[in-house]
Amino acid sequence: MEENNNQNSELNKPENLTNSNSMDHTESSNPENTINTPVNPEAETTSSVASSFGAPRLDLSLVNEKVKAARAEIGKYLIGQHEMVDLLLVGVFTGGHVLLEGVPGIAKTLTAKVLSKTLSVDFSRIQFTPDMMPSDIIGTSVFNMKDSEFNFKKGPIFTNIALIDEINRAPAKTQAALFEVMEERQITYDGITYKLDFPFLVIATQNPIEQEGTYRLPEAQLDRFLFKINLYHPTLDEEVEILKRFRNNTKIDFDKISNVFSVSDLQKITKTIEEIRMDDSIIKYISQITHETRVHGKIYLGASPRASLSMLKSAKAMAAIRGRDFVTPDEVQYVAYHVMNHRIILTPEAEMEGIDANIIIQEIIKRVEVPR
Repeated sequence: MEENNNQNSELNKPENLTNSNSMDHTESSNPENTINTPVNPEAETTSSVASSFGAPRLDLSLVNEKVKAARAEIGKYLIGQHEMVDLLLVGVFTGGHVLLEGVPGIAKTLTAKVLSKTLSVDFSRIQFTPDMMPSDIIGTSVFNMKDSEFNFKKGPIFTNIALIDEINRAPAKTQAALFEVMEERQITYDGITYKLDFPFLVIATQNPIEQEGTYRLPEAQLDRFLFKINLYHPTLDEEVEILKRFRNNTKIDFDKISNVFSVSDLQKITKTIEEIRMDDSIIKYISQITHETRVHGKIYLGASPRASLSMLKSAKAMAAIRGRDFVTPDEVQYVAYHVMNHRIILTPEAEMEGIDANIIIQEIIKRVEVPR
């Protein structure tokens, strides 16, 4: 089972991937692979920034306190995966859905479950299969014998954190059932609209290797994910640490995971992040990066305005996590790959050359002038 075997997997990336590890850890499994991203994003703490730029205008103590507690709690059950944890927290703070892609056994499902337990909110897990119907997700009408009427029985998507395992296993009509709820946080059934409670977040997983019996996600659905996080096997040292930690007991008691965030905490953090300052030059910088994906010769389909908005709000959340009340180009570069890697389509010629989206995105980031 992925939950028992996978407490692991720092992003052991190939050389062309941006290596931006957890802001809570200074060590890096592949320090030589860093491109356009600080090796230690935590280096600029609140105190150091305050000494250089003055004290933050916003009170970020709640954000810093809760992020530190969440990292510590999740770190009790996971080895590595620091970047994924931070990006998932950004998703929680901004209400952005996250797609986790990686081979089986590297803690995709486990991480989502542990993260959900740190939130004192409802959680449901939906295992997608080829025979699943839309009603299995959103719900269906059930005839009530007492009043001789049909009543709507809500499906498992009516929750706060929805973990969708192997999202590409379900057929297109079932995947399409997620379109409305992921974008508008509501379900319309029989002409009646049902609003979902705050917060609402979809964390989906998929396996890029085993493609038999799978259905590729349409571009419209991929565009609804804030991030697609590519995961890889742990390093040798991390795997040794995993085995040492679980050599006497491989079972995880999820009931022992402490709640870190309440709904009130998340509402306050969300409001704080919305007030993070972003200069006009940073806004133009984000727009230029997105525009370059639409005119690049090796990109068939560039990123949409939704990608620009995703970079904007995720960069603001990342700045808050780093203890800053303003956004710098570093935050934009940090999130750019994860925001755009699933939104662009390369030309057939580029794919035949073995070029992947990461190479093109890094090329664009290097080409666009950084605001000063």
